[in-house]
Amino acid sequence: MIHMPIRAAALARLRQIRKNGRGRWWRRAAVAGAVGAVLLVAASWGSVSWIRSGAEGRMHTAQLVPDTPVALVLGTRVQPDGTPAPFLTARLEIARELYATGKVQAILVSGDNMRQEYNEPEAMQRWLIEHGVPADKVVLDYAGFDTYDSCARAKRIFGVDRATLVTQQFHLARAVTVCRHVGVDAVGVGDETAREYGRTWQFAAAREYGAGVKAALDVLSGRDPVHLGPRETGVHDALRTG
Repeated sequence: MIHMPIRAAALARLRQIRKNGRGRWWRRAAVAGAVGAVLLVAASWGSVSWIRSGAEGRMHTAQLVPDTPVALVLGTRVQPDGTPAPFLTARLEIARELYATGKVQAILVSGDNMRQEYNEPEAMQRWLIEHGVPADKVVLDYAGFDTYDSCARAKRIFGVDRATLVTQQFHLARAVTVCRHVGVDAVGVGDETAREYGRTWQFAAAREYGAGVKAALDVLSGRDPVHLGPRETGVHDALRTG
């Protein structure tokens, strides 16, 4: 039979062991979290440097950008009524200007159509045609689910070797750098007009730090786009027509 004082001491010792164990677990978790945060910050700053160097000297105004065969317009949000939201409208206006001034001969619109009821490429196509770009000069990529996929598919599916990237200014360096690393000789024009949507612009610009890390990992891994599919001749056909 265990005497009560001995039993009480054993229970107290057990509680202390458990308490110490919990304390060590929390300390280890705190250290791991701190190390993870440091690594994330380091990766973010490393990706920023990589992106800036990759796009250096390749971002221009619509008036001064070098001529290329194709404008690659990267998709973003479409409104419930099927019309481009302001950020996308601003990108499309740049593409329209590039075509109208002879800076490009065709426009590849690349966006998200993962769900049947949501279609960025067709919304982009409609806007461009309504604003004077000939239908046979607009080519649709329905599987541009992110920047990497749009760039990789432009090269591997549509055979684009040189292009002018069109997006917002805060996104442009990443887009140009990613496209260059997957084999597209890219320059870019960035929209600044959407700055008037101050909070949305600031939030999207802040997301670039995390997006830069993902872009670097995508390029390093050389992953396939989410959807590849067969080679398409749309860009070639658009450039061949008069």
